[in-house]
Amino acid sequence: MKKSRRQLVIWRTRPSIFLVLLAVALSLASEQRPGEKIQRPPVTGVAAVGMTVADMDRAVAFYSHVLAFKKISERYEDSTDYQELENVPGAKARVVRLRLGNGFIDLTQYLTPKGKPIPPDSASNDLWFQHLAIVVSNMEKAYERLRQSGVEAISDGPQRLPKWNLEAADIEAFYFKDPDGHPLELLHFPPGKGDPEWHGKTDELFLGIDHTAIAAGNTDKSLVFYRRLGFRERGHSLNYGIEQERLSGVAGARVRITSLRVSAGPGIELLEYQSPQTGRPLPTDERANDLLHHQTVLVTSDLHSAIEALCTARVSFVSTGTICDGQSTSKPRQSVLIRDPDGHMMELVGK
Repeated sequence: MKKSRRQLVIWRTRPSIFLVLLAVALSLASEQRPGEKIQRPPVTGVAAVGMTVADMDRAVAFYSHVLAFKKISERYEDSTDYQELENVPGAKARVVRLRLGNGFIDLTQYLTPKGKPIPPDSASNDLWFQHLAIVVSNMEKAYERLRQSGVEAISDGPQRLPKWNLEAADIEAFYFKDPDGHPLELLHFPPGKGDPEWHGKTDELFLGIDHTAIAAGNTDKSLVFYRRLGFRERGHSLNYGIEQERLSGVAGARVRITSLRVSAGPGIELLEYQSPQTGRPLPTDERANDLLHHQTVLVTSDLHSAIEALCTARVSFVSTGTICDGQSTSKPRQSVLIRDPDGHMMELVGK
């Protein structure tokens, strides 16, 4: 249905005309065909970013003591529903949720069955790459904290992005790894960059989670998937040069970056390496108990309708017991796991 566009002319000396026209405009804005559903974005928020770890106590100690996350909850999972959700038969898992600022991460240790480690030669342009961007109030102090803690660096020290790159000018960033080899990023925004929440007065060094960044083989293809979920583009940049090479640890790096957001929670950032195009695809046998695994938790107000829409779009489901027949799924669910075009896992959770 095409929307009518009408311009309102306001006469200060004719308030009654203004009120009439306002009422007409509101009526047109709410106009809807009989029986037509109001379209709402399937995803309303990014609730958390999940990672699989080998040793929960070691992981919690690292995130708590080095990066200032706070433990919020812990649970044990061994139900059939959980095993079907993650598609790991016989899974027994320990799950801990941590918080930094207004952002959350979920750490999962599979007690059984054990998964595969992260390939030691993983690179930032491999298509399984995913990192968590942690905002800091002072890059020099945060980097020194990591250095003293003996973290494994990916970047050649903190990098300040050049002024010619208008979208990213003067942003400081540093890539490193957690004890399991998951890539992480420290991020510092100069005035005028980033969300306002990163610029308030504070004594805290580690402030929160700005986004999770994922490698994309084809940005345009990925955008079809994420727009379908309700994400909208918030920013674009093309990063290259010595700073980007030193940041990513990839010689000759030229990266198309697209920032996506929904109404709540951290963003998702697509990283398409235009060069070098040597990144490897996600292994076809990757499973949730592998240490390579991430899953981004997305909140939806109507999970059933979201699943039906994804079935129609032929999105790849990870969870077992989900049967797309064009009308409904095999059974009611509280959450379901899907893959984006490059295999990154997204968990859709009903409110």
